[in-house]
Amino acid sequence: MDIIVTVSLGTPAKQLSLIFDTGSDLTWTQCRPCVGSCYKQSEPIFDPSLSASYKNLSCTSATCTQLSSAGIQHRCSSASSSCLYRIQYGDGSFSIGDFANEKFTLTSTDVFEGFLFGCGQDNEGLFNGSAGLLGLGRNNISLVEQTAMKYNRFFSYCLPSTSSSTGHLTFGNGGGSPNGLKFTNLTTLSERDSSFYGLGLTGISVGGRQVPVASSVFSSSGTIIDSGTVITRLPATAYAALRDAFREGMKNYTMTRSFSLLDTCYNFRGNMNVSYPGIAFGFGDGVTVDLDVTGILYMVSSSQACLAFAGNEDDSSFGIIGNVQQKRLEVVYDVAGGKVGFAPESCP
Repeated sequence: MDIIVTVSLGTPAKQLSLIFDTGSDLTWTQCRPCVGSCYKQSEPIFDPSLSASYKNLSCTSATCTQLSSAGIQHRCSSASSSCLYRIQYGDGSFSIGDFANEKFTLTSTDVFEGFLFGCGQDNEGLFNGSAGLLGLGRNNISLVEQTAMKYNRFFSYCLPSTSSSTGHLTFGNGGGSPNGLKFTNLTTLSERDSSFYGLGLTGISVGGRQVPVASSVFSSSGTIIDSGTVITRLPATAYAALRDAFREGMKNYTMTRSFSLLDTCYNFRGNMNVSYPGIAFGFGDGVTVDLDVTGILYMVSSSQACLAFAGNEDDSSFGIIGNVQQKRLEVVYDVAGGKVGFAPESCP
């Protein structure tokens, strides 16, 4: 499930639907004339030649070389000496184009001149009709950092449980704290992964009982929270223990075939009421976050549901708390304060 928000770019402003991604930094959209290739998107593709506020950046500028700190390749355009970027994601999707300045509009009163973004001329991947990505990571080129003077690196969202429901993405701390909000400290995995929002996950409970996994399994690889990843990935040892505990709690139901990377699936045909063990994340500072049912069972069809977690190949890769596990939770990022908070049942 991609999480889409609508923003506007250019002068006059053109509305664009972007996937918002806390796991990457660069905001980009597809741009005409699509020198390489552009995938099919729902709105007209942005045309920088029709905007009075668009400006390419020089490849010799400090701003261009700043891309490397976000792990993004950059080089000079042979034709114009402008800054070219290339960003690739974990699933192989990519965007290549001009790194540029443009007027960026969030609301009628929240307008940012000279916003740094990628004007993608060659874009391929699973972007599901969106116009591109909204980068909410921790690097200087992210939306969070570029708007820090106005919003003080504070934003929150609630991801809805279904595609027909509506959630929100809110910048700034103007709405007060939701009921039951609990904060856990942000961590940094490594210098190479410094754009990610690391969290100190130390354990998981199933049905109120701690899964038997040493906290070092989590701490040695680290864990990030990422709105752009769908299914949560755990270290192999942790996932195996979670899966076994969940299967034990669901032994009265009929297991069925796997679905994609989900290996613990059930056929609920004929079951009027289904009970399931709750799952909660435990963090090193004593914070516990209970998942909504939509973050536990992934509905493949009206009768088939799967445990909405997957394992990494081994214990060395970092874990990822994906967007399915964040559904219906209010997730609050106080980046300046070095913490992320969770509150239950904040959107439908």
